[in-house]
Amino acid sequence: MCGSAAAQFNGCPLNSPSGQVHHIIYIQFDNVHFERDNPNVPADLEQLPHLLNFLKDNGTLYANHHTPLISHTADDILTSLTGVYPDRHGQAVANSFVIFNVNFPATNKFFDSFPSSFTYWTDLVSATADPVPSMIDAQGTNAPAPWVPFTRFGCNVGAVSIANMEIENTTSDIIKVFGAGSPETTDKNKAADFEGISIHCALNDPLCSAANNGQPDLLPAEPNGYVGYFGLFGHKFVQPAIAPGGLKDLFGNPIPGFPGFGGISPAQTLAYIEAMLKNNVPIVFSYISDAHDCHAGIPGDPANCPAGTYGSGEAGYVAQLKAYDAAFAQFFQDLANMGIDKTNTLFIVSADEQDHEVAGPPSPANCDGVTTPCTYTYPNGPNAGQRSVGEVDGDLAALIAQQFPPLASVTFDYHFDMAPAIYLEGFGPAGGAVDPTLPRQMERATAALTGLDPVTGNVENLALYQVDHVGLKALHMITADPNRTPTYVMFGNTNFFFEPTNPPISQETGFAWNHGGVAPEINTTWVAFVGPGVKDKGVDRFTWTDEVDTRPTILFLSGLQDDYIDDGRVISEGLHRHVLPESIRDPFYEDLSTIYKQLNAPVGFFGQRTLSISTAALASGSSADDSKYNFLESRLASITTRRDAVSDQIRDVLNAAAFRGRRIDPLKAFELFAKAEEILFEIDFLAF
Repeated sequence: MCGSAAAQFNGCPLNSPSGQVHHIIYIQFDNVHFERDNPNVPADLEQLPHLLNFLKDNGTLYANHHTPLISHTADDILTSLTGVYPDRHGQAVANSFVIFNVNFPATNKFFDSFPSSFTYWTDLVSATADPVPSMIDAQGTNAPAPWVPFTRFGCNVGAVSIANMEIENTTSDIIKVFGAGSPETTDKNKAADFEGISIHCALNDPLCSAANNGQPDLLPAEPNGYVGYFGLFGHKFVQPAIAPGGLKDLFGNPIPGFPGFGGISPAQTLAYIEAMLKNNVPIVFSYISDAHDCHAGIPGDPANCPAGTYGSGEAGYVAQLKAYDAAFAQFFQDLANMGIDKTNTLFIVSADEQDHEVAGPPSPANCDGVTTPCTYTYPNGPNAGQRSVGEVDGDLAALIAQQFPPLASVTFDYHFDMAPAIYLEGFGPAGGAVDPTLPRQMERATAALTGLDPVTGNVENLALYQVDHVGLKALHMITADPNRTPTYVMFGNTNFFFEPTNPPISQETGFAWNHGGVAPEINTTWVAFVGPGVKDKGVDRFTWTDEVDTRPTILFLSGLQDDYIDDGRVISEGLHRHVLPESIRDPFYEDLSTIYKQLNAPVGFFGQRTLSISTAALASGSSADDSKYNFLESRLASITTRRDAVSDQIRDVLNAAAFRGRRIDPLKAFELFAKAEEILFEIDFLAF
């Protein structure tokens, strides 16, 4: 091997168990599906054969992979990057959330804003209204950053549009990185120059020197310290370091600045990855936007999609996927020319979630999108001739006022979403509630809400599930910041998105892919591993995994570990036996891993039963008799406490086996397995 790839072998000798991992390429899609949404239309990955075949032929694609709750781009990516559930990274409600004003009721301002989940890693929620880290761990301090194990080991880490590893906004983040009054704060092209692209350098690496406009990479709360490290932030400073002659996408089009989080294409993301790999950045975490929406500059003229979104099999959608596939074909050829392949590089490719498609029946009925394009319009009824692609908006406040007039004057705010998080005035940390019965009144009301769904033509229940603080804790959705904990969360009908609209129910043609809620097609996604130590298993539909498992598997295959214990486990089922220590080869490891997932994962068995129990509790009772609610909540809280104790023990045993080579004591394994089974039996019994 020669050239740029050979330089990486000398610059970043990871301590992988195979001894062969010298690069890591992490790619996370937004809403790109392995499963079909329409049985006649090939799934997204089927229409990306160069990517799908690379993953199936060279590694293992886990098709039984799962999201946390709520399932959204921000918390899905952050859960994958950190290996911990939202209660330990802070983003249980995303891609934005509501905060109770810490000064209420001293001020007349009930809510501050809807802070974005997309912030630089060390940002505060708000300097005045909620001065705590946006990325907050269980102890209330800044959550550990995902690049640290790699930079400490001597490897530079690139970030391309991936959540919170680079500048995410043009105000507070630029001040955070470059300082108040710096020239960067008055730059006329802030988004293109500074958002979305970064390199976090190893200690004293010249790539991030002052001569290259390197800035201190400050992580003051990082466990075991993080002093003296520097980074490059923004296309303006990264591009000269990785592509001095200018950067072009894989089709030869210039990239003059960061393309934007919403529309960054494979041809652009992959070009950044290639340039970084060629220039002393052997580890790159990256993001690619979805293929369901019209993206300027990608085949699939937005004129063919006037509403801004596609349904399965529409001509523009298929054209965009062809462009995506062409980019991956070029990418894999370029990597091969660089000497980068599965023998020396760990590839991780995934999608944050698989959104629910909201659309009427396609026309013609047998369209496949490839030979026969699909079109979507209502054939008859009041919406005849109108486009039938788009989520259904429901105005939660207006619907409650219509169907439950006594609650029309209740002051509350909610996170606009398929799964609205509801915040009632006076029920935050500062208190001030006038009527303590309001939460129960509201919970019963939203449980009974109905609405006419123009897609199905039926009057539908709008709430599928509801959880308050007891259920939220069981689902890992309560963070160390009480100001962002909602009064309760309503997981809505899969066709509905809740936000103010007039009339109170109307179809939104700008968005057709709904997520955040609870449904198999949303919460089940996929992740693929290719590289040294990974079996060529193809598609694995059996092994149950979730997004916290991604990070410990990457770290294990890299020979590194975090300064904290991940909530996930190493996905050993897809790894070669020769890279596994005896502590993982032991069958107890996979047995405990299997039951651990069902015990602890938000959409595992315990989590699903929690949703059912909490929903029944919140819908029950009356002002005169709330005994069922009190009974179910009390039992659920008690079971959750015992669940936490057992799952923490299993987590610690699995972590010690994977990262410290500690053999699993058979008696301890049997004891933990029996306790876990007992808890699962009890939660199942309570649910019915």
